[in-house]
Amino acid sequence: MESREQFQDRVRSFYLGMEQELLGIEGPANRARAYRGALMQAGLAGLSYPRSVGGQGLDPDFELAFRQASLDLLPPEDAMLTIGIDMALSTIGEYGSEELQQRFIPTGLAGEEIWCQLYSEPGAGSDLAGLTTSAVRDGDEWIVTGQKVWTSVAEHADLAILLARTDPELPKHRGITMLVLNMHQPGVNVRPLRQMTGAAEFNEVFLDEARIPVDWILGEVNGGWPLAVALLAHERTSLGQGVRTSNEAKAKTGRAPLPFDGLVQRARDQARLADPEIRQELARVYCGEQLIAWGAARDLHPSVGKLWRTIQGWRAAQLAHLIGGTSAMAWTDDDDEADYWAYHVLNCRGMSLGGGTDEIQKNTLGERVLGLPREPGAHRDTPFRDLLRN
Repeated sequence: MESREQFQDRVRSFYLGMEQELLGIEGPANRARAYRGALMQAGLAGLSYPRSVGGQGLDPDFELAFRQASLDLLPPEDAMLTIGIDMALSTIGEYGSEELQQRFIPTGLAGEEIWCQLYSEPGAGSDLAGLTTSAVRDGDEWIVTGQKVWTSVAEHADLAILLARTDPELPKHRGITMLVLNMHQPGVNVRPLRQMTGAAEFNEVFLDEARIPVDWILGEVNGGWPLAVALLAHERTSLGQGVRTSNEAKAKTGRAPLPFDGLVQRARDQARLADPEIRQELARVYCGEQLIAWGAARDLHPSVGKLWRTIQGWRAAQLAHLIGGTSAMAWTDDDDEADYWAYHVLNCRGMSLGGGTDEIQKNTLGERVLGLPREPGAHRDTPFRDLLRN
């Protein structure tokens, strides 16, 4: 039996050779598939998934050991696969039929299919249960029409976890179904959304009579809301599991807080390391980084990790801006160093939104952990069709 130390040595060895594996492979999606395929070949994919669906059948403790060993070594392509590996496949493993598990989990673990998550809508963000995208049964298929927004990876995705309203006569939380959508079909139109960072990490997805096989649903028809909440718990766990502790890659992507060692180097480069205010803020960032790492090693509620990650992201970005001084307010695209720091200062604002807003996390902790009364909500038993909407 492989020991934890031997396993972590194997993980580090794999990633140290990963760059060579990806040489000559063009395009982010192709690189992501190649990376995940290599991870599967090395026996490092789907560690806690059963062998019957392509996993390794290991104790969940190996997942933590993997995260610790790979934290500063993950290639950028790994972020493209997070929605599938950490969210969609986990939910399918819990709620999908045996047929759906056999169809989607092995290919997802191997990186053969990339996933996105079709949840939020222009009129249904924090109030996700107010979604209006409809799925209507038509013989052996569901016909889906509506609009989704803030969808990461949609431009590369092969499949999507979709929430749609299947019965508007039921109250809004009880008429929703979770389905699996093939993104490569007529009626699926993906449009990028440009952010203030200059990047387009999100998309709008327009669905115009897209079709889904009738048995590509998770759980029961009209019983999708508990599954939606379960998937969000997986998302928050993934978001709150840790932060980068190395600044070597300097990637302009994702929602990872700026690492402590990079901020120390920035302060040194700007001759600000002796400034007592800078040193105090560096100490706060270091403590936050350690708290997140310790929290990831414990069985905390997912919303705790998500909130701490937001706090850390804002604090680290603010410090990066403070270190830069007045020169941090202006930069040019051809100055890679300045552009990197400016990107993360602007990008950190999204940390309090993705995976559920901070306000939603606090409500969740108050109601489900502390046992506080639910916030008052009118019309909980009113049919969705009769609710006033924007």
